[in-house]
Amino acid sequence: MPLMKIIGSFVSPYVRKVLACMNLKGLDYEVDPITPFFGNDEFERLSPLRRIPVLIDGDVTLSDSSVICAYLDEKYPGHPLLPAGPNDRARARWLEEYSDTRLGDLLIWGLFYQKVVRPAVWAEPPDADRVAATLGEGLPRELDYLERELPGSRFLFGDIGLADISVATFFRNGTYAGFEVDCDRWPTVAGFVERTLSHPCIASLLPFEDVQRSADIKGRRQALLDCGAPLSNETLGAREAKRGMMRL
Repeated sequence: MPLMKIIGSFVSPYVRKVLACMNLKGLDYEVDPITPFFGNDEFERLSPLRRIPVLIDGDVTLSDSSVICAYLDEKYPGHPLLPAGPNDRARARWLEEYSDTRLGDLLIWGLFYQKVVRPAVWAEPPDADRVAATLGEGLPRELDYLERELPGSRFLFGDIGLADISVATFFRNGTYAGFEVDCDRWPTVAGFVERTLSHPCIASLLPFEDVQRSADIKGRRQALLDCGAPLSNETLGAREAKRGMMRL
């Protein structure tokens, strides 16, 4: 039986979330490292909303990170992604949704897209007003909230799980855009993010992210193979046909 395949960029916070959860469960998979914001008709058939990641598991194809993680937790044994009790499970789901929407809006679209993607992909300057509003208003509000909600010296529900990964993944993209949590103002958040991103399920992905961020697009596949990335032999990435708005 073929390995599960993930279509998406290692640099995407949503792809990172899914791969980290698969690593936690000890699942074997391969990755088609399609370049964000490029795609073709075949990709749109697999992901009607043009979002990554896409999971292909036999005859199952899914294209939303939250749906994918729920599917993985229900289908495959091993490390549970959600806590056992209904109250904690509901809170974990809330933190995943909160992160995907609010932290995604701020750290991805307010910072990473503006300061990294727009110059590199579209040859456009950042929206300075949006960056300023993100740094001056949006992020401080949410960091104040997280400072009250996150644990000081552990993970949210005992061992690391989906909620922890969902929160922390966006801060890595914030780092790529030059943002770091002020550890004097928000020490709990800073410690939690560092602790979570240092866990092997996520830290093991960092070399692949570094390659995908730095290598020339034509040599990126070989560079990823050289550093041990579990790449698929047949890829959409090799057949990218047109540039378009693919969601991170």
